[in-house]
Amino acid sequence: MVYTHGTPYVTPHILHKHYAQAFDAEQSGLIGKDLEYFSQAGFDMDRIQIKRNAPPAVLYEDAIRNEGAVISSSGALINFSGKKTGRSPKDKRIVYEETSKDEIWWGSVNIKMDEHTFEINRERAIDYLNTRDNVYVFDGYAGWDPKYRIKVRVICARAYHALFMNNMLIRPTEEELANFGDPEFIIYNAGQFPANRFTKGMSSTTSVEINFKRMEMVILGTEYAGEMKKGIFSVMHYLQPVKFGQLSLHSSANVGEAGDVTLFFGLSGTGKTTLSADARRKLIGDDEHVWSDDGVFNIEGGCYAKCINLSAEKEPEIFSAIRFGAVLENVVYNPLTRVPDYDDASITENTRCAYPIEFIPNAQIPCHVKSQPKNIIMLTCDAFGVLPPVSKLTPEQASYHFLAGYTSKTPGTEDGVLEPIPTFSTCYSAPFIVLHPGRYAEMLAERMSKNNVDCWLINTGWTGGKFGSGKRCPLKYTRRIVDAVHSGELAKAEYETFGVFNLQIPTSLEGVPRELLNPRLAWSNTEAFEREVRKLAGMFQKAFALYENDVDEKSQAPGAIASAAATAKLLEKKKEYEAVAALERASAQFLRRIEGLEDDFDVIADAGIVHGQVLEQWPNMFRILNLFLSQRQQHQDEDESAPTPATGERLVRVPIEELRQAESKQS
Repeated sequence: MVYTHGTPYVTPHILHKHYAQAFDAEQSGLIGKDLEYFSQAGFDMDRIQIKRNAPPAVLYEDAIRNEGAVISSSGALINFSGKKTGRSPKDKRIVYEETSKDEIWWGSVNIKMDEHTFEINRERAIDYLNTRDNVYVFDGYAGWDPKYRIKVRVICARAYHALFMNNMLIRPTEEELANFGDPEFIIYNAGQFPANRFTKGMSSTTSVEINFKRMEMVILGTEYAGEMKKGIFSVMHYLQPVKFGQLSLHSSANVGEAGDVTLFFGLSGTGKTTLSADARRKLIGDDEHVWSDDGVFNIEGGCYAKCINLSAEKEPEIFSAIRFGAVLENVVYNPLTRVPDYDDASITENTRCAYPIEFIPNAQIPCHVKSQPKNIIMLTCDAFGVLPPVSKLTPEQASYHFLAGYTSKTPGTEDGVLEPIPTFSTCYSAPFIVLHPGRYAEMLAERMSKNNVDCWLINTGWTGGKFGSGKRCPLKYTRRIVDAVHSGELAKAEYETFGVFNLQIPTSLEGVPRELLNPRLAWSNTEAFEREVRKLAGMFQKAFALYENDVDEKSQAPGAIASAAATAKLLEKKKEYEAVAALERASAQFLRRIEGLEDDFDVIADAGIVHGQVLEQWPNMFRILNLFLSQRQQHQDEDESAPTPATGERLVRVPIEELRQAESKQS
């Protein structure tokens, strides 16, 4: 509902001295080649008014006048994206054309679209824009390093979208804008107008499509502004490795006084924005970066922070950034006072605020640091509640977890997500990557090895139970852990092995409860804990199967991964083994049936998990394993001509005495 209102007084907007805006108040604000470009692109210059790089005040006026926007009590513009309040990944398309077809990782993320359909949708978008009285253009940059940046032009029909991209792209100086020249990538945002769902390849009335040959993006059927932001990210995920040979990352980044850079990997909702906003460190950026040969630079000119349950106490820097020039998206407000209600999720859980990075007091401007990372923090939101809040990863484990990208989609980040959904988002960036994941992983491994980077897995998800029964890991403890990473305290800590996943976890950390460091201690129901471990381990195994043929062997089965995968198989088959043994122990049929399960034994033996808590929890499994070995040997003694299977050879090395001791201990 849009309430009748007056315009409250707001404090003046003070722009950063290096990024003054330029705006021509004449009808088009375009001259020379710019004017020619729009005419050739099909825009009716006699009818529409094009506003290029309009300042925030002008965009505020148009949004209030034409779009039902309001000004919040703190001065931010509150606007709404309509039906779509999150991304629509199932409606994303990449044009299949000769210049990029051999580079793209085609599949469920990058769905093919033919060139003819793209041309139809592009013309449909321009036709719609020609019906608008005002068309907004924003010219800016993606990438803070001049060596690797690209020039981006956004063409849209909503002032809200123009202000959003004014915040999210890097704003040019007046001189840069005057000499901007031809854009290297163009977005046609006609999101208010639906796609034709009968056009070839359309799955709905929403379509978000990228053409790398034309270097263009067309948006139809969704007004969610985040589609533009992530479209640019997909383009950089293609251009940086292919054109520039640099590594693009879905990460936040900050830098300490000593020049020590930390990268935070993670999907939306895992805490990248929150944890990288640290008053004691300078923020390079909150979401998208490039790790180059020269250092680390931000792709964006702003931040796109989640607002649900936001408070000045929890996140003071983000809270204070919500002022004039910022965009509040789908946030409920008090109609009398214009005070936002950040706890109200009646429109969506995915309430957001987009603001220039200069609004963060300790932002690193320019957002480019010429030093290599010292730490990498991989953030996961574990909905099963079984991963520890912090683990130190080996290089092999780091490569594995980067490829697996385990987390949970949190409510609102995508259209229709209402509760956490466990997911494996390869490279912590699956919805946005364009090349094969192995390509990014190889570049990451090379850079980590070359620069001796420490890597940490931090779980910001649930503890003491899965989603619905446990609780979210308190932010204050996660912040304490991150502080210990930066200070070097965790690098010097004592570690122990965390059971099935073979993760190294600190035995203690001042300020963090012991039961939080070891999630097994936080669960009151041990059986339920092991059940969730089994589920997650099986999911890890299934997820990594997609990449195991394309990556280095060391990354395929480091201790954590092999143990997780093998344990999943062990647990899944436990009842079957016992049933077979009980019924057919003395028969040839038993041998035939148990041979059908050899692959499971292969994984168990190769993974080396026949130790520790697995032994203590499931000695029956190993009784049957020993029985199988003895039966197998007896069968081979009767037929000496039968070759000894490789599986049998590996299994004979199982430490029988250790098994007996573990079984005795269990009894």
